[in-house]
Parts: sequence; structure tokens; C-alpha cells
Amino acid sequence: MTTALITGITGQDGSYLAELLLSKGYTVIGMARRTSTINFERIAHIQDQVTITQGDLHDQSSLVNILEEFQPTEIYNLAAQSFVPTSWQQAALTTEVTAVGVLRMLDSIRQVNPKIKFYQASSSEMFGKVLEVPQKETTPFYPRSPYGVAKVYGHWITVNYRESYDLFATSGILFNHESPRRGLEFVTRKISRAVAAIKLGLLKELRLGNLEAQRDWGYAFDYVKAMWMMLQYEKAEDFVIGTGETHTVREFCEIAFNYVGLDYTDYVVQNPKFYRPAEVDILLSNPGKAHRMLGWQPSVTFKELVEMMVKEDLRSLNAQEQNI
Repeated sequence: MTTALITGITGQDGSYLAELLLSKGYTVIGMARRTSTINFERIAHIQDQVTITQGDLHDQSSLVNILEEFQPTEIYNLAAQSFVPTSWQQAALTTEVTAVGVLRMLDSIRQVNPKIKFYQASSSEMFGKVLEVPQKETTPFYPRSPYGVAKVYGHWITVNYRESYDLFATSGILFNHESPRRGLEFVTRKISRAVAAIKLGLLKELRLGNLEAQRDWGYAFDYVKAMWMMLQYEKAEDFVIGTGETHTVREFCEIAFNYVGLDYTDYVVQNPKFYRPAEVDILLSNPGKAHRMLGWQPSVTFKELVEMMVKEDLRSLNAQEQNI
């Protein structure tokens, strides 16, 4: 039975990946940091099927201990300080976890068992101030946030260990991927939750920053399938994963409000407080390599994704109201 270790298992991607691997017969080990309150909400429905162990990307000895105890054959490194705005307020912390944490995990693999297959969660934020449109695997990086810079380090140290120590270490350069499990701090979930609240009379307006920012948004479950496919490929390669379409925050608002029969212009208020110090104007993927070599394709359209998120937030807020 194949054993997989997932760091960041309690996050959006970690929960979907755990579901996918369990469906394929894997033994799933989830690594979670020791905190006073660990939020298991996203994996509550499968928690009895996975093993949760305490570990921290700040502490290499904890990583070595986990690899020695559970002997995973695959590792998916999804843990990070992943909220871009926070990376300006906590730049050093973001660097320690999102950048140096990757090095600690790779070095633990090198020490304990170099045969372990490793997946690194790279990000389209590495492209930042894009030097070509669309972006592919060979597009130069130009990060525009401490988070993006940290992800560039994590990406290149993965390449370096692959080439230096012959590790099966691969990076998925994933463009924005969303779902009903997205954190409430992210703009897509902020919109879908607010739309549901406004429809139910619980909120009067939605405050947002740059409505013209363009992103390549896909469905998170499609993207964790790509992660798994990368580790099953015959050799370690890096892949851009995205839909190949770009949409603005304004379009997201329009579809979300339309779904509940409302006009977004009546409720959305722009607030300069939510603008980034250095804006990323457009991210658009060229996932041709993943299509050709992995056979990966997205299955959910942008409109379907937005409506899925609003529908689930309507359901959950309704349930909360009825339980009060």
C-alpha cells in the first residue's frame, strides 16, 4: 500500500488531495503544526481515515522523525503561509515557512530516503510582473510580494536538489484555484460569502480592492489531480497548471451576484485599503505541457466554479441561521 505524507492537510488543497489519495487506496499521513487550536473542519468527514502527526517546516528534526516513522513513498508539500497580503506584514515568517521550509523537507528526504517522490506547491505568483502572456514553464519569474519571492526560492531549491542529488522532486506551478473550501480571507471566497450574506439580508455591502486584476481561476479538486499525476509521471518535471483563461475580479462579482438575482454595482464598494503595495495585474497560464504529457484537463468552467461557491455559501449560511 502506497503511503503519502501531506503537509498542509487541513487546507483547501490538502483536504481535496487526501480525499483523492484515499480513493486510490493510499495510506494518508497528514502533518499539522502544534497549535492550541487546529482547525480540522475541511477534513472532518475523512479524519478517521487519515493519520495526523505533529510536525513543523521550521523544525527539520521533526521532519526527519516523521519520515523515519511513517516511511512515505510520496510527499506533497502544500504547507505555507499562503495569503499574499499577509506576506508583507509577516515577511520573515513567510520566508521561513514558504521558502526555507522546502529546503528542510528536501534535505530530510536526502538524509532519510532519497527514493521518496516529492511534490512542491509552486505558484503563479512567482511570475508577478509578467514578462510574457501567457505564462509557461520557461517564463522568467518576477515576483511582486514576499510570498512570491519565497515561492521562487522553494521552486528553485526543488530544481537544485533534483539535479544535485537525483531526487524525484517536481514542482507544480499552479495558477489560482478555488472551491467552497477556500479560506474566507481570499478574494474569491470573500465575494461568494458576501453575496450569500447579502442575499440573506445579513450584509449590506462588499468592500474590495482592485476590480480589474485578472486571474486564471480553476477548481481546486482538478488541480490536486494534477499534483498526483505529476508524481506518477515517468520522470520528475515541472508543470504549469491552469485553465488558460483569464477573468477579472469584476467578472467574478458579476457572475456571483447574478446567480442570486442581484446587480453587483448596487453592493460592491472599492476601498484602497485592499490594494496591494505592488500589484500583479494579469496572470494567465499556458498549460499545454500538462495537457500533452500528463493528459490533464480542467473539468469545471469559471462560471460553474463561481456559482458552486455561492451555492455552498448560501447553504452553509442558511444552516447557521436556522441553528441560531
